[in-house]
Amino acid sequence: MSICIITDDNSGFTHEEAEDLGITVLRMPIIIDGETFFENETIDTNTFYEKMNNGADIKTSQPSRKDIIDLWTEKLKTYDQILHIPMSSGLSNSCDNAKVLAQEFDGKVVVVDNHRISVTLKAAVRDAIALANKGLDAEAIKTKLEETAFDSTIYIMVDTLKYLKKGGRITPAAALIGEMVSIKPVLTILGEKLDSFKKTIGVKKAKVVMLDAVEKDLETRFANFPREEMVFGVAYTYDLEEATKWKEEIMKRFNLDDVEMNPLSLSVATHIGPGALAITITHKLY
Repeated sequence: MSICIITDDNSGFTHEEAEDLGITVLRMPIIIDGETFFENETIDTNTFYEKMNNGADIKTSQPSRKDIIDLWTEKLKTYDQILHIPMSSGLSNSCDNAKVLAQEFDGKVVVVDNHRISVTLKAAVRDAIALANKGLDAEAIKTKLEETAFDSTIYIMVDTLKYLKKGGRITPAAALIGEMVSIKPVLTILGEKLDSFKKTIGVKKAKVVMLDAVEKDLETRFANFPREEMVFGVAYTYDLEEATKWKEEIMKRFNLDDVEMNPLSLSVATHIGPGALAITITHKLY
């Protein structure tokens, strides 16, 4: 049974990566001063951050109902099933909306609520590809991905909470963190909204907090998983130079030969803002 795997660009897959893997990436609309853009199609990264830094009104939206139905209909001309893996239902209504639309496709479209975003969502899609290659059908893959959805963690340092507050993407506890210039909030996400993890003073301290948190997770939450099955990742917004330094610190702390590094999608960056650094760990299924 042939399966078309679809995710959205909050996963961070580029056009080239998607083509190489044989998956489809649904592009999420970004609305800037009332005009709709799509990442790497009608707006590039530099232009996006230039508009953000100049105070443009930036929002995210969902693909239209028609666009999703048209995409699914087209894919089902050549595939038996569609496995649709959107961003976490805790961060967007796109997952729930996709579930409603899928009811019109007589079981041929299976929507996964994987409770993930960014690098961890990317890992889930790769797991789905591996499971499909082993012969599992869409429902079986959905079950496996949802059973293991929380076998991952993201810790992220943001430069400011301004954008997260505006978009309502943080819990009330996180929103209470002060906006002092020297404060670098470290947030965590495990399935739903970003939540407060710790207030730190300065980037250096924030990095130590994130590294220590991952070390603790490896010793507790993920203690039953072989270390070689844990995949580390780096995510960031805008500042590649700082992200590269962060990657090197992670490799040194955990004695790693390499770590995959990805910029956060512009859809995610809308709510995070520039200057964010994140570390992720995910248990891989394949």
